[in-house]
Amino acid sequence: MLRFLDAGESHGKMLVAIIEGFPSNVEINIENINRQLARRQRGYGRGGRMLIENDKIEVISGIRGGKTTGAPICIAIHNKDYENWKEIMDIEKEYKEKIIVPRPGHADLNGILKYNLDDIRNVIERASARETAIRVAVGAICMELLKIFHVKFISRTVRIGNVADDSIIEEYSDEILNRIEKSPVRCLDKEKEQEMINLIENIKEAGDTLGGAVEVIAFNVPHGLGSYSFYDRRMDYMISGAMMSIQGVKAVEIGDGFEAPNILGSQFNDKITYEGGSFKRKSNHLGGIEGGITNGMPLVVRLYMKPIPSIRQEFETVNLLGEKVKSRYERSDVCAVPALAVVAENVLAFEITKEILNKFSGDSLEDVLNSFYHYYLRVDRGVDYGGNIINSAVQGK
Repeated sequence: MLRFLDAGESHGKMLVAIIEGFPSNVEINIENINRQLARRQRGYGRGGRMLIENDKIEVISGIRGGKTTGAPICIAIHNKDYENWKEIMDIEKEYKEKIIVPRPGHADLNGILKYNLDDIRNVIERASARETAIRVAVGAICMELLKIFHVKFISRTVRIGNVADDSIIEEYSDEILNRIEKSPVRCLDKEKEQEMINLIENIKEAGDTLGGAVEVIAFNVPHGLGSYSFYDRRMDYMISGAMMSIQGVKAVEIGDGFEAPNILGSQFNDKITYEGGSFKRKSNHLGGIEGGITNGMPLVVRLYMKPIPSIRQEFETVNLLGEKVKSRYERSDVCAVPALAVVAENVLAFEITKEILNKFSGDSLEDVLNSFYHYYLRVDRGVDYGGNIINSAVQGK
């Protein structure tokens, strides 16, 4: 079973992850991983930290000669800002200037009470969204396997504050992807893009922050991932939980879930057709999942992010002694919605990969592809889908 554990603090030496269950013989292009990390750092409204870091992964183990070995993959991302925080983050010497003013909307108060700490810094460092950097790296490694299955992604911003991009993407297009990648806010609609930028500038001047919503679409996801057998094997359960674990996310929608109460059953059903030896759907209101199982349609996931709670505006609060004090500000973004789209894309990549390896399990890439190929032959889609992506070596030629 594919899984990973990660560790590290926001201003510590590095972030690390160990990935277990990744098959051997998968080609890994490190530049592709670093490209995903660079995408995460971009986005209009990011804070000063992104000017300091230039995230790159270091492979510690599990990859040799450009391919995975089947052993645990260990990777690290070094924090450049650590040089400015050495004294504060010293592992032996206790730092005397402790933080005792918790910020609402963060893990500060809950964390210090739960773990019986005396310095909120210990909570901030691990709860920070800096952790998403290593999660992007893990997802990017998974993308190296997914591209063999022709799985492709588009992630974009659909709302910042009260500015919404209501455009619809039904099919994958390089032209659409390139337009989004060139946008400083990852918005497809150029007019809405400028409105979003203007709004971010206005809110920045006011010392406040913005939330919003993003959409991630995965195309060519294999049919049959997930199961209705148990609640925790349902694909929508796994995706929703993974997305909700991203810092700042307060709601997740799959397909047209939020509109479902307003639509009649006769309209919401994705009617089934049979064309060219394959079952297909006339619509995709369900976002590619029926009964907890992927149905071959694009996976459509939307995430809703709260405004970043760290604001420059001062307000009255209390410290850990219960005394009234002024609020404390920690360096932060004004708007991290565009970055969320990239993070969510890579988190989704991990979840899809995990379920592909659960269903088409094997210790090597060749074993996985053989299992995949025979499954699609059985469901009468081998020629149309499975057969054309299996190389001759895997087919025993």
